[in-house]
Amino acid sequence: MHTRFDYIDSNMFLIWLIPVAVLLVIGFSIYMINKNNNENRTSTESVFDILDKRYANGEIDEVEYLRKKKALKR
Repeated sequence: MHTRFDYIDSNMFLIWLIPVAVLLVIGFSIYMINKNNNENRTSTESVFDILDKRYANGEIDEVEYLRKKKALKR
């Protein structure tokens, strides 16, 4: 007489490994996407700080700096 477990292979537990691995990959991907989005949103630097740094680094000249600063104050 056969039981319902007679036809189960000893490697049957590997069938569960694939869905678990897929779920882990999806979960990790969602975590990394959210982490990157939160890092981009939490910038404490104001536009004036960025403008000051660009002027200090020589990326823009004084005329452009003053024009942009005036435009941002509106």
